Amino acid sequence: MFKEGLLKGKRILITGGGTGLGKEIATRYLQLGAEIWIAGRRAGVLESCSKELTDKYGGTVRTHAVDIRDAQAVDAMVQHIWDAAGPLTGLVNNAAGNFISPTKDLTPNGFNAIANIVFHGSFYVTHAVGKRWIAGGHKGSVISILVTWVHTGSPYVVPSAMSKAGLHVMTKSLAVEWGRYGIRLNAIAPGAFPTEGASKRLVPGGSFEDGSAGNPMHRIGKMPELQNLATFLMADGCEWLSGETVSLDGAGYLANGAGFTGLDKLSDADWDKMRAQIKSQNDKDRAGRVQDRPERGT
Repeated sequence: MFKEGLLKGKRILITGGGTGLGKEIATRYLQLGAEIWIAGRRAGVLESCSKELTDKYGGTVRTHAVDIRDAQAVDAMVQHIWDAAGPLTGLVNNAAGNFISPTKDLTPNGFNAIANIVFHGSFYVTHAVGKRWIAGGHKGSVISILVTWVHTGSPYVVPSAMSKAGLHVMTKSLAVEWGRYGIRLNAIAPGAFPTEGASKRLVPGGSFEDGSAGNPMHRIGKMPELQNLATFLMADGCEWLSGETVSLDGAGYLANGAGFTGLDKLSDADWDKMRAQIKSQNDKDRAGRVQDRPERGT
């Protein structure tokens, strides 16, 4: 679909870039000639991803281990990128967290676990990059990975829905405020694009395929479709496109409204079982982060 070298000369930071959707986007950007920085909390995962991608495609994939919930650490990371390689030309806000739960059962810590990454962390990165673009007179493009729930709301994932909706509004607000500097902000709201982390926290014991029959196209998303849209929004040639959230879900949310409404039928025992499965995945991820310490930039 895209010509070879389309993104040559671009330097793009992808948060949560070592796994899932972030890794898929990083892969396509690298294939098209961009220099990539991937950030996340697990240094080992980032380094493994960098080696895998460069061994396969060549090019440059640099890593920086960071907790984006820490505003000072985020600012230090972005300054490190500027000092080591020069100004970024693009940013993809992909780092996220989510799990299903009845809202009545949420604790403040449970809510903050999502909001601090998605809402606060994504703003910290956008702000740290954007203020440097403005100070240096550089143009730039920001893409935030959202959810279709920003249009409809969604039960059982309220911390994520609230946080992603904040980024949806940030996209619109900063597109206006920063447009005069040549900075564009857009967002993608994907439907069901299965990744290991999302599957185990949002459909524990099930599959995203389970809901495909209710989609107007009767299927789930294909990763190249997401990669292609992320490339189009980052490439030159559509500089007048800003402030938009593009839903990529086969018209699913238009047909079905809010997601997860079917969970109303679950019993307390069902929720207990799902909570145990989600906790098991969280413990596994947490153990991986501990093994990767100390975090460092490379």
